[in-house]
Amino acid sequence: MRSRSNLFLIAILALISTPLVIMYVFQLIDSVSRPALGGFLPQTWELGNWRFLWETIDSARPSIWRVTFNTFVFAASTALLVCAFSITAAYALSRLNFPARRFFLAGLIMLHAFPTITLIIAIFIVLQFLGLYDSLIGVILVKAALELPFGIWIMKGFYDSVPWEIEMAGVQDGASRFRVWRELILPQVKPGLAALLIFSFLAGWSEFILPLVLAPGADAQVLATYMNAVIADDMRPDYGLFKAIGVFYALPVIAVYLLFQKQLMNIYGGGTKG
Repeated sequence: MRSRSNLFLIAILALISTPLVIMYVFQLIDSVSRPALGGFLPQTWELGNWRFLWETIDSARPSIWRVTFNTFVFAASTALLVCAFSITAAYALSRLNFPARRFFLAGLIMLHAFPTITLIIAIFIVLQFLGLYDSLIGVILVKAALELPFGIWIMKGFYDSVPWEIEMAGVQDGASRFRVWRELILPQVKPGLAALLIFSFLAGWSEFILPLVLAPGADAQVLATYMNAVIADDMRPDYGLFKAIGVFYALPVIAVYLLFQKQLMNIYGGGTKG
């Protein structure tokens, strides 16, 4: 019975996923071919749509490699900031009994559920005041701050799953609280930290709204806004080029998922104690 139910579930998931797979397959085919006029089947095979790899598409736009570097810096910096603050804040919420602890826990859930777009005007004004508008650093700080509630909540669950006895044994042996955290507790939550690092990197890599609104200049452009600029050219739209850039944009995400899918699954493996 269990085998039949698993097969039924797999069949349902395959049926739902088939249209998405077909669209991705056609996007890949269209990126290396030119369809017939008014059709969708490939007529000729060519690599002209991938010319952005070795030449600049437009003098007004930066090189694709500069944009890719910006995207990597944006995603990696966001992931590192989220993890650095989450592992310390989550430990305090999990292990320390301080006033208004429940208020902070409830606030984390509210901040995570709060729609980002409603804060965009306030964030714009703050960045203007700080002189960080239209800069990659400003967008990194904003994205990291918005991802922090999720990261802290996830890491708190992993800290909650670590038995108190491990920490108490280290304290009784004369180690400081910081040394116990670094040498005994932190190794226990490494799977969650790895999952959060990858998840935050992917969240930064796929971000579109924040770079579009807060860093519209060419110097801070990322791949998501670069694609938007390509398709927004009403005078000479090149859909083949757009699809090729889309495949190029998706390749690192696919590679990360294939290499680290087990670590990504660990993000829901933490405890749930309050």
